[in-house]
Amino acid sequence: MRAPRPLLLVVALLVVVVAATLALAGLGGAGPQESNELAERGQYVDPGAKAAAAAAQARADGDDARADLFEELAAVPSGIWLTPEQHPVETVGERVTALVTSADERDEVPLLVVYGVPERDCAGLLSAGGLPPEDYPTWVGRIATALEQAPGPAVVVLEPDALATAQECGRRTERVEQIEAAVGLLARAGVTTYVDAGHSDWVGARAMARMLEDVGVERVRGFATNVSNFQPDEDERAYAQALDELVPGDQHWIIDRGRNGNGASEDWCNPEGARLGQSPGFVDDGTGLDAFVWVKPPGESDGACAGGPPAGEFWPDGAWRLAGDRID
Repeated sequence: MRAPRPLLLVVALLVVVVAATLALAGLGGAGPQESNELAERGQYVDPGAKAAAAAAQARADGDDARADLFEELAAVPSGIWLTPEQHPVETVGERVTALVTSADERDEVPLLVVYGVPERDCAGLLSAGGLPPEDYPTWVGRIATALEQAPGPAVVVLEPDALATAQECGRRTERVEQIEAAVGLLARAGVTTYVDAGHSDWVGARAMARMLEDVGVERVRGFATNVSNFQPDEDERAYAQALDELVPGDQHWIIDRGRNGNGASEDWCNPEGARLGQSPGFVDDGTGLDAFVWVKPPGESDGACAGGPPAGEFWPDGAWRLAGDRID
């Protein structure tokens, strides 16, 4: 005997409600903010890295020692920086799609650095730029859409230094609103995101925790520390743990160790004593630390200071100096 149609309708509605409830509760499988993508896959090594081009040039020039070093640097997974100067609104989506597609073919995950907030380097002025305020959400939206539609996962570090410089630049209100909007776009697209949180020798943990809470960090995976800086691993671990205790929700974090092999000094722009840090890799130690990473590719300049070229350009002499004792 067939069930009456009203009963079939009720059963169907119940199935839909239960499925939706399970999804909202996270019982239908871990979402992008609940899983450590850097543990699920190896991190993508970009074949177009600037260190690879520098290695080829050094080899062509007959400088095999430098070529060997630059090839070694190019083989270490590092952050791939997205800036509006290089990848404007019209093309940034295509760039993101190409990167994620290439990574997915290798069963790897790319680490993308979104770096285009208005008045970007308002404190240091060495990588100044960024987008007009009215264009910034559109640019981030193109990135988010491309990542949502991409064939594989990606990890995003959102706006290095943006929150840490907000107070000293007198831009706290605007910055919080801009990063909050970017967090919302990336969260809705399901992108594993870490909001930049400065480092242990900059903004205090309480002030940074308030800003992280204000931008809605609980909507994404967590935060990143020591990006492009030199603080020792143990100091960054302590700073991240302090943030974790102050920020509501279940926080996770990543730490940039690409150039902290000799610790930090008062100088942050191409410091002479900086050395390469230990290799990156995921962490499973029972804390919220997801991975040590190289967000800033070693060898790329901090800016036109201490003899270096403009920010982001590969600097052969600087890369050679970073290697220090690793050079035979």
